[in-house]
Amino acid sequence: MSQTLDRPRLPSKRSLAEGEGWSVADILCQAGPEDRPFEERHGAVSISVVAAGSFDYRTDSGHGLMHPGSFLLGNAGACFQCGHSHGRGDRCLALSFAPEVFAEIAASHAGSARYRFKAAMLPSHRRLGHAVWGLESLLHGRDAMQAEQQVFAIAETVLRHIDAGAESTVAPSVQDQRRIGRALRHIEAEAHRALDLTELASVAAMSKYHFLRQFRRITGATPYDYLIGLRLRRAAARLAAERAPVAAIAYDSGFGDLSTFNGAFRAAYGLAPGAFRRRHGVARQPA
Repeated sequence: MSQTLDRPRLPSKRSLAEGEGWSVADILCQAGPEDRPFEERHGAVSISVVAAGSFDYRTDSGHGLMHPGSFLLGNAGACFQCGHSHGRGDRCLALSFAPEVFAEIAASHAGSARYRFKAAMLPSHRRLGHAVWGLESLLHGRDAMQAEQQVFAIAETVLRHIDAGAESTVAPSVQDQRRIGRALRHIEAEAHRALDLTELASVAAMSKYHFLRQFRRITGATPYDYLIGLRLRRAAARLAAERAPVAAIAYDSGFGDLSTFNGAFRAAYGLAPGAFRRRHGVARQPA
């Protein structure tokens, strides 16, 4: 999503699923700080979840620092730019809706068939964890009917939460965005171990108070909630795809004890880890 020597470094795109009026693609971008952002256009209504990396996103409805677990929102026909001034690469799972299909969903869940996103993004939040996992689950392959139901459920979830997330998208200074971007990438790389505010603020080169304030302003979550949400999403993906014991997945994901993991997982996904695996697991085996 950037440009080097006036030649765009285009991302790779792999189709995951599609149906009448919608599609899902796995998009991998390798752009970095040396690449100059260039203008693109959303050909359809776009709802994309960031699976890895962080980047700046600007469109007609605003701008924000995208990060793992956040949703990128794009209106059909709107121009946009993505920049990677604070790090290299990202991966997104992009859900696209034909305008007439999204209009029908919006009429039911936002009160208007002419609905347009008024925010550029929806920050990561634990209450959105199930929607994020739902989109990521398409990586593992789903029955066509199951995939289509999942796609519509994701759009409905985003529409229900968009107003709550909109006020968090006001961007701070470019310097603070870069600093928080460094902290986000550090959390992404080190989420499996114990982290504290001193370490994260040091990575961001900020005082702890300023770091807390700006982190929440940019991501819509405290550093702790963001970290727990990231660990839970990773654990959910492993529960669905692997046969490893629940306890092993909990500890590998960064949880210090099984009871804490079970409680947090149930609060985020509405099911205990074992029940979640039995319902969604690709490699089904009793936990």
